Amino acid sequence: MFRTLVLAASLTCMSIAAKAHEFWIDPAEHLVSTSDQVVAALRVGQDFVGNSQAYLPQNFVRFDYAMGGEVMPVEGRIGDRPALRMDAPGDGLMVVIHQTTGSLLTWDEFERFEAFVEHKDAMWTLEAHKARGLSEENVREVYSRFAKSLVGVGSAAGDDIVAGMETEIIALENPYTGNMSDGLDVRVLYRGAPRVDEQVEVYELTESDEMTVFTVRTDGNGVATVPVKAGARYMLDSVVLREPSAELASQYGVAWESLWANLTFGVPAN
Repeated sequence: MFRTLVLAASLTCMSIAAKAHEFWIDPAEHLVSTSDQVVAALRVGQDFVGNSQAYLPQNFVRFDYAMGGEVMPVEGRIGDRPALRMDAPGDGLMVVIHQTTGSLLTWDEFERFEAFVEHKDAMWTLEAHKARGLSEENVREVYSRFAKSLVGVGSAAGDDIVAGMETEIIALENPYTGNMSDGLDVRVLYRGAPRVDEQVEVYELTESDEMTVFTVRTDGNGVATVPVKAGARYMLDSVVLREPSAELASQYGVAWESLWANLTFGVPAN
């Protein structure tokens, strides 16, 4: 983490609103034929609206896709936008995986930090902040993103994978071939272990462009059930907030570290 943060330390140092910006993989289509291209943007924004990020290797730790038991790097040219454009790699479920380098931000108003941790269901950080004797002025944070997206190619058959990222969301059912009438089960992991009784924020965009945001919680096995609608697109978000390592805290003066897991997928219209 320390080495990758050095690459991005100068990229972001700003205050942001309580409704934090998401980072997600945004396929042009969640279902494509084997003769089509798979096209996906990396976006930063909120409510499924955001700026497309270029293919810049210095900004990511990994950018891969998995299909049929193999994991391969996403090949691109520096500056490509959208960042992923490739011929369909075969028939089945394609899992796109992206982990960013670390970036820094500064909360110049403590009230915004308070609103952020409340929004992400991490109010415990406020007592911890006080107990650690930290200043409420210009609170510095380092954050990293751990994003996945499910794209169905051809038959779309297959399963999501555990990609081995520090935190991630795994779909326990295939949204393109499974029965979604009772929702989609997902598991949230942190360092390979289930995150128990944790919030998962759900962004739902219907075919008629109606945007809804709601939350679900994981159970004792780290599993949450997301109710879904036919024809809608979904983005799931789960955030780990933790104290930074002594090395990070000393080198960059950060008080907190956040790890953002994100998963996007669609549900067929029929």
